[in-house]
Amino acid sequence: MATQGSQFDFAPGFENTRLRIAWYAFISLLLAGGAYATYLRLTQGMASTNLTSIVPWGAWVAFYIYFVGLSAGAFLVSTLANVFEIGEMHRIDRDALFAAIISMAVALLFVWIDLGRMDRMYFPFIWRQLTSALSWEVHAYVAYIGILVTELYFSMRIDLARLANRLDGVRGKLYGLLALGRLDTGDPSQAFDQRWLKRVGIVGIPLAIFMVHGGTGVLFAVSKARPYWNSGLFPVIFIISALLSGTALVMVLYVLRTRLFDGESVDLDLLEQLAQLLMGFIIIDAALTAVEALIAFSSVHPHEVDTWLVVMFGEMSWSFWWFMIGFSWVFPMVMLTRRSWRRTPWVMVVAGLTAVIGIVAVRFNIVIPAQIIPVMEGLPHGSYFPTPVEWGTSIGIVGVGLLLYTVGAEVLPLTPFSEGDHE
Repeated sequence: MATQGSQFDFAPGFENTRLRIAWYAFISLLLAGGAYATYLRLTQGMASTNLTSIVPWGAWVAFYIYFVGLSAGAFLVSTLANVFEIGEMHRIDRDALFAAIISMAVALLFVWIDLGRMDRMYFPFIWRQLTSALSWEVHAYVAYIGILVTELYFSMRIDLARLANRLDGVRGKLYGLLALGRLDTGDPSQAFDQRWLKRVGIVGIPLAIFMVHGGTGVLFAVSKARPYWNSGLFPVIFIISALLSGTALVMVLYVLRTRLFDGESVDLDLLEQLAQLLMGFIIIDAALTAVEALIAFSSVHPHEVDTWLVVMFGEMSWSFWWFMIGFSWVFPMVMLTRRSWRRTPWVMVVAGLTAVIGIVAVRFNIVIPAQIIPVMEGLPHGSYFPTPVEWGTSIGIVGVGLLLYTVGAEVLPLTPFSEGDHE
């Protein structure tokens, strides 16, 4: 990342050129497949999907709430450093904030692709409905993205100024532009940044919890026609699973970027802190899900019981047992139980990735089963599985997110400069 000597050098990208080429080639394949699938979506409309009047929400909505959760969870992890000033968490706050921004952008792309009239995406900002939870949610997303960008700016502004002052040419001008012309690196300027970083983070906490991901849970919880969704626990479960997936994502990004981009050793104490957080969120998430299931079965409400039977033993059982239970809870918990494994970077990468993948199944098990079961006697039983177009567009949108994160990680100082770094 840097060489010691008189020549200032800042190169935050891949340490291995072959790995860079292979990674961008992989992303290009995702984008190419996604572009073709999006072309089919635009030309064929909703006929290219398995969405119907019975099951109007499918994979795109599941991925949308998944990435909103990733974003909210990653942001809340960043507050451990920026607001609560816990230990060495400052080493991952920029990664967490940047991942939160990218995840939110990806989530909104899934909303866009799901719209029947994609050209009307701006309508909620022109015709507001004060009694609509969805209308409030759209505006909360805009405010939340503003909070994330502001926090990331104050978090890295001092290092952007250092780069602008020490690099010549286009790169120096770029970092000066990103620093918004504030190139002072003195102690008063740093104190100003830290003060506002904490203030913005404090404002962002209730916004992320109650309006962004808790609010996303509310979109489902207020649906009285779907008793499976109409639960006071739903927004809470959304928040906890967001913290689970966000912590897992930040842990994976920290290890991979530290080893593959910075070429440095992983802080094992920090890694263990993140692993312990992940373990706690897994336990809470599993407990809340068990309570939710127990309440549903105890109610003896036909729709709730039938929906849970679909999740556990019906069409969605493969997703529930293999991915939700296995990938997001059991498999990572096994790897998190031993302290030596919690301090082994590549083991934690595998544990984090399985949790991140497993939470996708949680989102599918929220969105799909409640729509499959008829809300009234006599209505047809629904069925749904994403078409190749739905999978293709989803993979392409994920590819956009990977590209944005990778380019940002190759340009931005996501690892804070310690005293004397890059001299």
